[in-house]
Amino acid sequence: MLNFIDGGVCAARGFRAAGVHAGVKTHAEWKKDVALIVSDVDCSAAAVFTKNVVKAAPIHVDLRHLADGKARAVIANSGNANACAPQGEENAERMCAAAAKAIGCKPEDVLVSSTGVIGQRIHVEAIEAAVPALCAALERSAEASDAAGHAIMTTDTLKKEVAVETTVGGKTVRLGGIAKGSGMIHPNMGTMLCFLTTDIAISPEMIKEALLETVAVSFNRISVDGDTSTNDTCLVLANGLAGNEPITAKGPDYNAFLAALRALCTELAKKMASDGEGARHLITCTVKGAKSEQSAETIAKSVVSSTLTKAAIFGADANWGRVLCAMGYSGEDFDPDRVTVRFASAAGDIQVCANGRGLDFDEELAKKVLTEHDVEINISMGEGEASCTCWGCDITYDYIKINGDYRT
Repeated sequence: MLNFIDGGVCAARGFRAAGVHAGVKTHAEWKKDVALIVSDVDCSAAAVFTKNVVKAAPIHVDLRHLADGKARAVIANSGNANACAPQGEENAERMCAAAAKAIGCKPEDVLVSSTGVIGQRIHVEAIEAAVPALCAALERSAEASDAAGHAIMTTDTLKKEVAVETTVGGKTVRLGGIAKGSGMIHPNMGTMLCFLTTDIAISPEMIKEALLETVAVSFNRISVDGDTSTNDTCLVLANGLAGNEPITAKGPDYNAFLAALRALCTELAKKMASDGEGARHLITCTVKGAKSEQSAETIAKSVVSSTLTKAAIFGADANWGRVLCAMGYSGEDFDPDRVTVRFASAAGDIQVCANGRGLDFDEELAKKVLTEHDVEINISMGEGEASCTCWGCDITYDYIKINGDYRT
């Protein structure tokens, strides 16, 4: 049985968190900008990073620190990406060293992440000075996870936090996560910062396998604006305090954990898509009746990534031709004469296309359907049994406003 619970990254046994204002965000003195997540014991750890060739300094540091598949803590900041910046890796290592000294572990057991403006030297001295207060604020509570969640936000308007509880090997296992992501989001890895914690006992090899499988069907299926960041990171720590028999191979226990991890990450992914910069709508595109899941995924991604489709949803315009157009340039081979398209939301469900041809439909009802916050684009291919769901958002005037002066 899988249940959603409160607690975020502190829901799992043995994890504490905190978030404080250190001064990285000099223009917003009241905003938290540094977060810390700590396990009471060493963890199996894994990560997935951006596929962008230009990678931020923290990613290079994390790759070294994760060589043994172990970690104890994560320190992260917002307000500065520490990407293409002077002394980038040196300063990322300084962040790890400061956290390690305060919590009593090796610097190599601390992972680091940053998000914000690219190309500027990070104010690492302010972060180092804030670490004692950050450690003093560490708590095992929902409020502590909330503080950490807010500390990693940039243009996000909402905190992204989820926790779940399930049973693995007869033991209660909890998983929690916080994430940030509002812009520079496109299906090409996690496209965000995301920190996941769990008390399951699992080997480093299997936690990495589970993360790779999960990212592929959650964070890799969202798109906001077609940009992939230099800092995209998804980290998971598993400390084993649930007391289950350690998972060292695939089987029923692994599958139960994988289902919980997938549910957790899917919710976080949807929250990111819903909170796209300037967005007013969450778009859920489900493709059914495809020849393969890969084909369905490629088509659904193309639809949620289409600028013209996003604009149509913003305008509550049932312009289904833009959906077919996006399907057509997805790179997948299919028969357009078999395609059916429907729009749906809490306001109703309306079919706008059948067998690749337009239908007469109630424009007033269609507008009501597309005015809702959560909008569905449901596509039937008529070619097989496979399906896939991807998520995106509309594009609005506010997206330009937010990004036109992001640095200045």
